[in-house]
Amino acid sequence: MREFRKYLPALFLTLAILIGWQAYVASGLISQRILPSPSLILSALFDAKAIIADHALVTFVEVLAGFIISVCFAVITATAIFLSTPVKKALYPLLVASQTIPIIALAPLLLIWFGFGIVPKIIVVVIYSFFPVAVALVDGLSATPKNLVDYMKSQGATRWQILRLVNYPAALDKFFIGLKIGAVYAVTGAVVGEFVGAYKGLGVYLQSSAYSYATAQVFATILVIMAIAFMLLGSVFLVQKLTMPWKRANNA
Repeated sequence: MREFRKYLPALFLTLAILIGWQAYVASGLISQRILPSPSLILSALFDAKAIIADHALVTFVEVLAGFIISVCFAVITATAIFLSTPVKKALYPLLVASQTIPIIALAPLLLIWFGFGIVPKIIVVVIYSFFPVAVALVDGLSATPKNLVDYMKSQGATRWQILRLVNYPAALDKFFIGLKIGAVYAVTGAVVGEFVGAYKGLGVYLQSSAYSYATAQVFATILVIMAIAFMLLGSVFLVQKLTMPWKRANNA
């Protein structure tokens, strides 16, 4: 119940915005073709639920696969950077420099190399969500309390034991911050990849709706995209609660 009360202000604000939005459109001050009312958006979502669900499934698979792969790569890369100074000097600047390249500029190349299937979209998702997760984990590992490391060394622990029992647990807080950012970026990456070229997906349906001036369907698609982002973000929050029971106890 306490967790629910935390979100009451946001819930009330959202309801107020929706009521005001509905009233503004109903007043006739703006055309529904320009700004559809929330009720019309829900109606459009219901009417096209089958086709939107078909596109949403493709986007969800791209997001989930790309996000899982990006997290695996991020953990491996961050661990290598933390454990090896030469690797950090060689890799970390390249990691930062890679973020100066607009991902939208790489997407057409990925289509040329891998075609219009699901692979280039997954790669775009990986590129989008890899950086925040990797950087957050590197920062978390580097911020491990030195006294804990010294204690483990005094007990004869190996470097890998210290990494597993001290460094990783100490880095979890920052790691999950990176995961939350990466989760949102993953959905953005999938839609951007579909914008550039795809046969199916919410990005494709969003573009076709916009080209047809079906504004209500555009908003309905955006609503589903947001739902996928919230689902992935909620999953990260759930995993955080399960893997960090001490944080839950401190909050209580």
